[in-house]
Amino acid sequence: MFTGIIEGLSKVEAIEKENTNVHFTFSCSFTHELKIDQSVAHNGVCLTVVKINGNQYTVTAIDETLQKTNLGNLKVGDEVNLERCMPANGRFDGHIVQGHVDQTGIVISIIDNKGSWTYTIQYNPKLGNVTVEKGSVTINGTSLTVVDSKDDSFSVCIIPYTFENTGFKNLKVNDVVNLEFDIVGKYVARLLNK
Repeated sequence: MFTGIIEGLSKVEAIEKENTNVHFTFSCSFTHELKIDQSVAHNGVCLTVVKINGNQYTVTAIDETLQKTNLGNLKVGDEVNLERCMPANGRFDGHIVQGHVDQTGIVISIIDNKGSWTYTIQYNPKLGNVTVEKGSVTINGTSLTVVDSKDDSFSVCIIPYTFENTGFKNLKVNDVVNLEFDIVGKYVARLLNK
């Protein structure tokens, strides 16, 4: 389980295709603390560390992951948001995040509010995911509060600390982002549909 509190950015060092799988090699400031078989969220996608070599580590994404997330768009040199699993005795600072992306969305607007930024994300509502005002949503692994909820889009506000310390500073209009909707909201929506 994750909380959506980003620990840092990880840089793509290499990308190797093997059949339908892709092996991504990353570097980050705490690679020396990682272990083989550890789960780490990359832009909100839970992946298993399969190799560590110095300050670099490798994870593997299967075809389904590549089809349902923005990881297939990564290039060498790109940065992703990084979070390790929450320790059992850790502080719960964000919200319940599983590291299982529900769908992708598109950044349709970025507004500089001279002290914060408002990002508006559009998504396909036919997949059954919903947001609510002041509810939680995860964008590229970052736990955020919804400030404007519509049937096929929502907005979030980003404070300067989040802007500088996550991949939000690199996002542009039309970029694809990973979305994980609130787990409680997903269960409620599923029960109501029955």
